[in-house]
Amino acid sequence: MQNLQCGKYQLALNRPLVMGIVNLTPDSFSGDGLVGDADRAIARARQQLDAGSDILDLGAESSRPGAIPTPEAEELARLLPVLEEVTRWGVPVSVDTYKPRVMLSALRAGASMINDISGMSNPEALAIVSASDCAVCVMHMQGSPGSMQLAPSYVDVLSEVREYLMAAVARCTAAGVALERLIVDPGFGFGKTLEHNLALFFGLTAINDGQLPVLAGLSRKSMLGAITGRSVEQRSAASIAAAMLAAQKGAKILRVHDVAQTRDALAVWAAVERGDR
Repeated sequence: MQNLQCGKYQLALNRPLVMGIVNLTPDSFSGDGLVGDADRAIARARQQLDAGSDILDLGAESSRPGAIPTPEAEELARLLPVLEEVTRWGVPVSVDTYKPRVMLSALRAGASMINDISGMSNPEALAIVSASDCAVCVMHMQGSPGSMQLAPSYVDVLSEVREYLMAAVARCTAAGVALERLIVDPGFGFGKTLEHNLALFFGLTAINDGQLPVLAGLSRKSMLGAITGRSVEQRSAASIAAAMLAAQKGAKILRVHDVAQTRDALAVWAAVERGDR
C-alpha cells in the first residue's frame, strides 16, 4: 500500500497509525470534551502527542447519537485557537467536520486532514478539499447524528457500507482528489445496531479489499459497552482490544482516546509477529 499524502506530510502505512482524539465539545459521548478552555485543550493535545499519536484529530462538534448541530461560528470559535497552536508542532492535524466553511478555515490554519462523517456528500466541501493537498477521510453514516440510532436498518450491512464508501471515493477522485489522499471509515456506531457493528467488524478486510487505508474508530463506543457491560469511563481495555483486532484485520489508522496504551499493545503485537528478530 502506498504512503498517505496528508498535506505536507507523507505518512508510511507499513504499520498502523495512531490518531489521538482531542474533543473540543461540551457533550462528547466519552465525557472528555474540553469546550471553552483553549489552554486545557492544547494541553490535552500535547498529552496525546507525547503519548505517541501519529495524527491528532480535533473535533469541535459532537457527533454522538442525538447530538444537536453546532452553529458554524461556535464550532470555529472552539476549533481555531487550538488548531493554530497544534499545527506548529510538526505533526499532522486532522479536523473532524462536515461543514465546508469550517473545512476551509481549518485548511487555511494548517490542518493536514479533513475527517468528514458525511462522506464528502456536500459539493462545496468536495470543491474545497480538492483544491488542497490534505488527506480526506470519508465515513459511512446512515441518517444524521440526531436520528441515526433510532431505527438503523440494512439488508446486508457490509455490502451496503462498502458500496457507499466506494461511491464516496468515486466522487472524490472525479473531483480531482488523488487516491493517495483518501481514507475510508466504515463508521462504527453511526446508524448501526450492535449486530451491524459486529458484522462490519468481522468483514473489515472486505471494506475495500485493501485498495485504500481503513480508519477504525471504536474507542469507548457504546458497542463495547453493550458487549462488556462497562460504562464509558471503564471501556479502556475493551477499546484497546478492539483497536488491536482492527489492526489485525488491516486497519491502517486507529482513532483512539488511550494513545499510550494502544501504542504499547501494538508494540507487543509487532514484536510477536516478527518473532522479535
